[in-house]
Amino acid sequence: MPLSIAGRPHRAALRTRLFAITIAIACAGPLPAMAQAPGLTPETELAIADLVTKALAETSVPSVSIAIVKDGELAYAKAFGAARLDPRTAAAPGLRYKIASNSKQIAAAAVLLLVEEGKLSLDDRVSRFFPQLTRAGDVSVRQLLNHTSGYQDYYAVDYLSPGMQRDVTPDAILAIYAQKALDFEPGTRYQYSNTNYVLIGRIIEQVSGEPLAEFLRTRIFEKLGMDSAIDVNVRPLGPDDPAGYTRYALGPVREVASEGRGWMWATGELAMTAADLAKWDISLMEGSLLSPESLAALSTATLLEDGTASNYALGLGVSQMANGHRRWGHTGGASGFLSSNATYPDDRIAITVLSNGEGEAFRTIAAEIEKLLLAPAEDPATANSLARARQLFVGLQNGQLDRTMITEDLSGFFNTQVLEDFASSLAPLGEVVSISQASRGARGGMAYRTFVITTKSKKKLSVEAYVEPDGRFDQYLVSEIPG
Repeated sequence: MPLSIAGRPHRAALRTRLFAITIAIACAGPLPAMAQAPGLTPETELAIADLVTKALAETSVPSVSIAIVKDGELAYAKAFGAARLDPRTAAAPGLRYKIASNSKQIAAAAVLLLVEEGKLSLDDRVSRFFPQLTRAGDVSVRQLLNHTSGYQDYYAVDYLSPGMQRDVTPDAILAIYAQKALDFEPGTRYQYSNTNYVLIGRIIEQVSGEPLAEFLRTRIFEKLGMDSAIDVNVRPLGPDDPAGYTRYALGPVREVASEGRGWMWATGELAMTAADLAKWDISLMEGSLLSPESLAALSTATLLEDGTASNYALGLGVSQMANGHRRWGHTGGASGFLSSNATYPDDRIAITVLSNGEGEAFRTIAAEIEKLLLAPAEDPATANSLARARQLFVGLQNGQLDRTMITEDLSGFFNTQVLEDFASSLAPLGEVVSISQASRGARGGMAYRTFVITTKSKKKLSVEAYVEPDGRFDQYLVSEIPG
């Protein structure tokens, strides 16, 4: 089991384990100077080492490279496992991994830089640049970036087909997939499509007059000090870089070929160290590359025509986690490589996990590190709501209701019949053993809270409640939790 942050091993044992990890990392390769910056506690570093070791062993993924930003600075950059299996080469934090679709947020930023210069608009139609494409006059640059264009995805599968090992050009992809009938009316649905970003890459080239790789290098990577970043279409990974690996079902780990040149162009073409991708995350926290208006556009969830949110902005997934933290993130998959990159802007934290194997290790590791670093956001009203929710429940078990604790509407809901049903069904369950808050949100000017109540009979119940700012309940619905 991973060592929790709260765990306090004996000091001698802690020193021994830290020394062992230090030696292991030193053997894996030199750490960049920035990785020495303080930030994580020794207990947290040990917990990360434990969970990574466990995840790699359980999934047979050869290696991961991890970077963590804390307080807006790189606080951790380490690699675990093997970059290559034959001959066996230790992973090191200075090695590049393919980041695949994590490239999309960088391409979106490139478009926004051009918008800031007045060279294009997010509402420009595709017809301005490529009038021959399907419905070019009806699809906007914004809809390409947020995957609501309707253009069909040219690379939807998660394995390397024989055809994808042959070289292709961006225009050849567009000639086929962007000249088909649209999958849906622009703006009406969200459907992830790599075709959108091939077209975005070509628009960047046309507007800037530069090759995409050069534009990204001079306008983004050099400014942010992302010295390791490369476009694998221009400079493929070589024998000194990590190799990509896969497993067929539960078979042995095998090295897998890369996509042919052009298949990942503009949609997942970048490779870099985890620490350099963390520099990108820091730029989002600091607003050091994009204007406030551009950063807002990059990170604001898309609204479809019917008003629903897609949880995807411009090249970036955006959400609010159940524990209250805002999260900007993306994952990426290329042949033999998987990645996860997430920024928590309000907490000034970022977590980057790059792997050279096609297993769930990258996702598991990212999720476990997230739990270590992000406690639930403070909610000073939780304790009061818990106490009042318990008081209401106990009263309802006894057929009694303190109507000063609820709104007039909820008081009207609790008529004689409702009170009788609550009391007759809840009283036999016995006294309340525990109550906890399972989730919280906001709606209609109220706090939406769900509570879990366990009774002496071991019955678990869910309470869905709306709570007014003054603490009164406007909803109190009880249901049984299966199992």
